[in-house]
Amino acid sequence: MEKLDKLDKQILKLLQKDCSLNTKQIADKVGLTITPTYERIKRMEKTGVIQNYVALLNKEKVGKSLMIFCNVSLQLHSKPLLKRFEQTVVKFDEVMECYHTAGTFDYLLKVVATDMNNYQDFITNKLAALENISHVQSSFVMTEVKYKTEIRLDY
Repeated sequence: MEKLDKLDKQILKLLQKDCSLNTKQIADKVGLTITPTYERIKRMEKTGVIQNYVALLNKEKVGKSLMIFCNVSLQLHSKPLLKRFEQTVVKFDEVMECYHTAGTFDYLLKVVATDMNNYQDFITNKLAALENISHVQSSFVMTEVKYKTEIRLDY
């Protein structure tokens, strides 16, 4: 784990809320000058604390209003079959997130689609077409009660 001090965490909190802030704006908010602020950000990028900068989109406004959590069970659990499943499923544009889980199911997928027909096409022509699929259970999101991308950092 990367050792982060209070100023690093303040910088990360600001960037998680708005990554379009420039170094001067961040420096002003945390009480540093531009150079040490820039160096801290670059260090955290280099060490992988900051992985990427993104724009978060409104799913409805880009035509992807249907969100589904899809539980997948595999028939067999050999390492090559697990890896093959993972390598294939991450290439599907509909899959936003994929987690290998313990419990009743082997994988949890977060999937977005334009509508039910689009999701049915995904299930029929992509997911069900994969080898080693045993069972798929879909849960359709009716209301998004909470969504956040910010990780709380205690300091």
